[in-house]
Amino acid sequence: MNKFLSEFKRFIMRGNVLDMAIGVVVGAAFSKIVSSLVTYIIMPPLGVLLGGIDFSNFFIILSTTKHAGTLAEAQAQGIPVIAYGAFINTVIEFLIIALAVFVVIRQINTFFPKQKEVPAVRHCPYCREPIAEEATRCPHCTSVISE
Repeated sequence: MNKFLSEFKRFIMRGNVLDMAIGVVVGAAFSKIVSSLVTYIIMPPLGVLLGGIDFSNFFIILSTTKHAGTLAEAQAQGIPVIAYGAFINTVIEFLIIALAVFVVIRQINTFFPKQKEVPAVRHCPYCREPIAEEATRCPHCTSVISE
């Protein structure tokens, strides 16, 4: 049992596991910020530009016997609905999160030097073994290279 616990402790304390845990916590907090940004800052002006539309209140009632004017009323009455407006908001949130992650990763990539392109390996035309670019004779088959 002690060996199991010490192995588990080593696993948990590895850098990449801790980094991943921190990433999940920060990601959850970032998701709340983006959700708030979409709900309270982006969607209202977008709704105004589209003629006063509130996406969060777009829904389809699946019941033929009950009716509701708003999504909140339908949910309060327990009416089954397809809340496609909430889906639209979620898609917009996803796109904003994806854009933010792209910008961050792109910025991080500028901190690291670009890898040099490895030149194409020259091969002997006779034995097809790799040879030095300046070689005049193949070190494997000893053929004279006239290229």
